[in-house]
Amino acid sequence: MSKVVFITGGSSGIGKSIGDFLHGHDYTVVGTSRTPDRYPDSDFELVVMQVQDSTSILEAVATIIAKHGKIDVLVNNAGVGITGPIEETPDEEVHNAFNTNVYGPIKVINAVMPHMRYQKSGLIINITSIAGYMGLPYRGIYSASKAALGVITEAMRMEIREFGVSMTTIAPGDFATNIAAGRYHSPVLEDSAYSDNYAKSIALMDEHVAHGNDPKEMAKAVYRIIQKKKPKVHYREGAFMQKFSIVLKRLLPDTWYEKLLRSHYKL
Repeated sequence: MSKVVFITGGSSGIGKSIGDFLHGHDYTVVGTSRTPDRYPDSDFELVVMQVQDSTSILEAVATIIAKHGKIDVLVNNAGVGITGPIEETPDEEVHNAFNTNVYGPIKVINAVMPHMRYQKSGLIINITSIAGYMGLPYRGIYSASKAALGVITEAMRMEIREFGVSMTTIAPGDFATNIAAGRYHSPVLEDSAYSDNYAKSIALMDEHVAHGNDPKEMAKAVYRIIQKKKPKVHYREGAFMQKFSIVLKRLLPDTWYEKLLRSHYKL
């Protein structure tokens, strides 16, 4: 039997690229969408799921188990972008980002784990971000949410190891997807103390995404991870300088690294 791969947020962007690639390599792929009826031409199966809704998650997992009998791989991909000066970002948008990027993946993991424990095998891949390795100006909430998921992965992979279940993260840099269109942007307020620098930072972020790597690279990276008997704790995928920035953060004094970021963002 082919492996069953469950991908949250599988209707577009990186999730769709992963699903298309794995489907083309003889995996049984089930993705999620809040509105799967809008994607009748999807090459792989889509089920209804809202990552913030525990009942919706449990129903989606039950549907997959009933139809396919197992879940071998979970790819926690569903996420939301958010930008803005932290002082001016609405509380409800901060909560939404953490509900989607942190609490949602935890709920999905908790729904899948009993089945993986029962079959004594499984792999959970949490999609984090290179932005989660550092506090980026005007992306602080997003960075924090992805950092949280990375640390949760480090802790939980030790907790579930005895059950034969592996867990890892893969942190993408900038990829050419529709994430910018779906990202919450705090408005650039004319009377804001941050308006000039924030506007410049948004333009730079959008440029990076527009000129980002092909998301198929992420799909190939996930495919390679699935083949491994003992996945590492963390993987990174993206442009060389984005991955190298993580190395620099480890090597440089904090204030030197901060100066590099300020120079990059022209702050």
